[in-house]
Amino acid sequence: MRELRGTALEQASAGLEKIVARSLRQAPPGEAPLLAWPVVCGSAVAERTRAVRFQDGVLCVEVADARWKSGLLELAPRYLAMINQYTTEAVHKIEFVAARTENLSQFH
Repeated sequence: MRELRGTALEQASAGLEKIVARSLRQAPPGEAPLLAWPVVCGSAVAERTRAVRFQDGVLCVEVADARWKSGLLELAPRYLAMINQYTTEAVHKIEFVAARTENLSQFH
């Protein structure tokens, strides 16, 4: 019985992933990488970050503070590969920037 539930969950997950990928590929130019960010980083990281701009192959992600910036730099290659699986526009780099003081309230 557990195997059947696991298989059903795997199938549902694969189906959902296809829907998300299709939606991101149909996003207007320049928006897909921004929309893909919370999908690839997960909800816990998405609560403490925000994709703010995509230009010239660089996705700029605002983070809560320098500690978050440092931690995410290590994960950037993984996130980069995942974003490029979902989007038609090539993302060459993810740049993490600490949030300005007036934007910090969104991360709490």
